[in-house]
Formats: sequence, C-alpha cells, structure tokens
Amino acid sequence: MRVFITGASGYIGRAVVAELVAAGHDVVGMARSQAAAETVAALGANVRRGELDDLDAIRAGAADADGVIHLANKHDWANPAESDRAERAAVGAIAEQLQGTGKPFLLAAGVAGLTPGRPVTELDPNPSVGPESMRGGAENLALEYVTRGVRVVPVRFAPTVHGEGDHGFVAAVAQAARRRGSVPYVGDGVNRWPAVHRSDAARLVRLGLETAEAGAILHAVGEEGSAVRRMAEALAERLELPAVSVDAETLAAEIPFIGRILGLDIPASSALTRERTGWEPSGPTLLADIRAGHYDA
Repeated sequence: MRVFITGASGYIGRAVVAELVAAGHDVVGMARSQAAAETVAALGANVRRGELDDLDAIRAGAADADGVIHLANKHDWANPAESDRAERAAVGAIAEQLQGTGKPFLLAAGVAGLTPGRPVTELDPNPSVGPESMRGGAENLALEYVTRGVRVVPVRFAPTVHGEGDHGFVAAVAQAARRRGSVPYVGDGVNRWPAVHRSDAARLVRLGLETAEAGAILHAVGEEGSAVRRMAEALAERLELPAVSVDAETLAAEIPFIGRILGLDIPASSALTRERTGWEPSGPTLLADIRAGHYDA
C-alpha cells in the first residue's frame, strides 16, 4: 500500500514509518525542512516537502496515496487555538480529498479527559465537536466522512508515548524537576495516567491501517493507568531528587499546560482495540523506561 504520512519525522512518526517500511508498504512522508526530509529518507521512505499549513501539499499527498496517516500537530502550548485551527484544517483537507474512495484515513487523537471518573473506552464519543474545541474537533470532523466513503480510523493515543528520545509530558516533568530541585506530583498522586510504548503505538497504527473498519476508534494504550506518584518517585530516584506533593495551581503556573493536567485522573482502556486488531503491547512499561534512564538528560 502507498501510504502518505504527515508528521513523519516526529517522535511517533519515525516509529510508524519504520514499522510500515518493514511491513513492505511504500511510504511517503511529508517533511517541512531539509533536516526532516533527510530523517524520513533515512528510514526508507520517500519524501514530499510541505508543512501543516500547506493544504495543497497535503491534498496532493492524499490524492497520490492508497491511505493516509495524519500525525502532524503544531503542539503550540502558548497558542493552543492556532494548533486547533491548523489541525481541523488539515483533517478537513485530507477527508475532502479522500471522500468516495474507500481509502483508509488514520488520524491521531487523544484519550485524556473524555470520561472523568472512569476509564474511557473506544465506544465513548469525543465531546470535542467544533472548531473551538480541543484539536479543533478534528476526530468528529473526520468521522463525518465515514458516510462519505472514507475509511476513517481515529487512533487515540495515551498522553504518554514513552521510550528513548521521548520529549513529551514525562520529559517536561523531568525538566521542571531539575529546575525546581524536586519532582512534583499533585495531591496524594494516586491519579492515573495511561501510557504506551512508542513501538507498540507504531504497530497499532499499522494494524489499524491494514485491518480496522471504517469508524472504528482505536486506543493506543498499553497501560490503563499508572499512579502519577509512582512515576514521580521513579523519576526522583533517577534524578537523585525528592518527590514532593505540589498544589495544582502552583504546578500549573510552573509548567504551562502540562502542569494543569498532571493532577488529572485519566485512565483509559484498550480492550476493544485489542479485540478488533489482535494488538498486544509488548514494549517496556513507563516505569521501566524511566528506570532505564531515558529521561535523565
């Protein structure tokens, strides 16, 4: 299958490209810079130059492919409205291009905050339905195209996709810990965060591309929810710092965006995903990756 991927040079994107190439797919990765293009090419993929706001390049990539995987996101924590706008525009452009073709369209979404008080499942709808909502309501926008002949498959990622080279939430907490001289958690730290190893996430994306039915929501969740305090204590041991409880308001001020959600209880299930695809996570756990030193620097 010829597969067009946005975000191909990113942390998750690189793993997905390698997974697809190894499985024999013809991969075309979008790259916004020469450095990104070289990264994508080194993984065995072809390169299409363009960026998230270049909707013509995105449409052209989608038109020339048998399937599309959309992983790119601006992740502009200082201006989330701009990230949400760009996300909705890109998803809309891809879906419009693919309508009536029956081709697969996988897009990255998230599990966080969908069902407060209990683990979110693949059957739970995403409440983000409009341009002003999280990610611009892109998941629901894409799902509208199931009835327009697109095999839309949202892949909801755990907030922590961990492994060597991770620069996401856990890395941000580790950086903040080095600045403040302690590893923070909120309250008693029993709130749970789901996690998935990068290699497992990449394998699920491939399985979704190859087998998932139109409208099926997949959860890239290897661990339903680890207590944030355990994560903080593992980081503290590696960084030789104390783990301390911090109130939510203080942490939100210290670590914008990430600090605001560190105290949330956001467990998520992937039981239906495993049933639908045969996916079984086999990579290291989050605590194992912390103890392996992936967040030391």
